[in-house]
Amino acid sequence: MIELVMYMALGAALGTVGGLFGIGGGLIAIPALGVLFGLDQQLAQGTALVMVVPNVLLALWRYHQRNRIEMRHAMPLALAAFAFAWLGSVWAVGLDARAMRQGFVLFLIALATYNLARMFMRKVEPSSEMRQPWPWLGVLGAGSGVLGGLFGVGGAVLATPVLTSVFGTTQVVAQGLSLALAAPSTAVTLVTYGVHQHVNWAMGIPLAVGGLLSISWGVKLAHALPEKVLRSLFCGFLVLCAVMLAFKA
Repeated sequence: MIELVMYMALGAALGTVGGLFGIGGGLIAIPALGVLFGLDQQLAQGTALVMVVPNVLLALWRYHQRNRIEMRHAMPLALAAFAFAWLGSVWAVGLDARAMRQGFVLFLIALATYNLARMFMRKVEPSSEMRQPWPWLGVLGAGSGVLGGLFGVGGAVLATPVLTSVFGTTQVVAQGLSLALAAPSTAVTLVTYGVHQHVNWAMGIPLAVGGLLSISWGVKLAHALPEKVLRSLFCGFLVLCAVMLAFKA
């Protein structure tokens, strides 16, 4: 019973973070499960996905309620991410767990470096229209899908900064579109990990319940914060995740 409460409390904390940054909570759940509970990389990723999938769906709905997500932009991202996430997840389940963890740390470091560098670049004002033509949304969906399937993070963590810097969207719009990308890709990735026995359902289900109870608070907070503050917090969050996992790698 104590373990159940602990998992739900952890899920609630991760759900708030997931709603805040539009990433479903998986990016911090994976290092948390590896460091705190000793799960290997694939098992940590698969178990985190049990929480991430419903969290992403709920967060997507909440974002759409507050800031309508354009389907003409969301669909190319979602369809490409779905197909390529399946390929990435099939690749991931056959890799060495230690190599996977090291690769994940490098991925987080690269992502944190890119986001920190962006804070010192010349600011480009967000646009109401996409700066790049629609085929490039499919390219972004494919790349994010592969990384999402490989590392179990849904691809949203890559798509969000690219949408703001390359496609010119606001942070909130980028996070909403990233959730639309992540919804199908996380679902197909969870199925793949589950088929290959890389999911601890007894741990993942209470994590999911806790996340569902709290993710709306994170979404509400995301819409209340200034954009610069939200981006700064996102960078700090990435660095924290990289440091946590580096101790376990």
